[in-house]
Amino acid sequence: MDKAAQNAQTAITLVEGTTPLAVFAVADAIRDESRDAVQRLHEQKIQVIMMTGDARPVADAVARALGVDTVFAEVSPEQKASKVKELRSSGKRVAMVGDGVNDAPALLTADVGIAIGAGTDVAVEAGDVVLIRSDPRDVPKVIALSKASYRKMVQNLWWAAGYNIVALPLAAGVLAFRGSFSIPQWARS
Repeated sequence: MDKAAQNAQTAITLVEGTTPLAVFAVADAIRDESRDAVQRLHEQKIQVIMMTGDARPVADAVARALGVDTVFAEVSPEQKASKVKELRSSGKRVAMVGDGVNDAPALLTADVGIAIGAGTDVAVEAGDVVLIRSDPRDVPKVIALSKASYRKMVQNLWWAAGYNIVALPLAAGVLAFRGSFSIPQWARS
């Protein structure tokens, strides 16, 4: 493994004829927001998996820097969708986050597709949830909000069921007296 790939960089060589003149190491900068997002997902006990078409050494270096749990590298768009199906069939609930045309099949295949709003129109159409900003920290926020909404919905269902279990029989007259009950003379006037 070369030094550039170990550092999540791609080496580009400038050649004149057959003579190398220079080597440039280029890389996408890893955003601090991405580190925060992965950390917050881990705090929520969520396993983070990275699927990318990038070369294995570059993907592994990025995953190490971010603290990603599992890496699938050199994956085609069709393979991304297959990996999502494989994860789902193993019993995992899968939320896929993506922003490009290459992510659309996997977004559609996941339990929840989360599209980055600044991404391609195809990804936005494929997503169940669309994040307006391109901030990865919004992903754990959306998950936390979804869990809180679900808890509140369940709580409301229990309150409604409890109310109906008590109130409907009362409204039907369950407590009405039966048998020989007469109204006293003094109360009839």
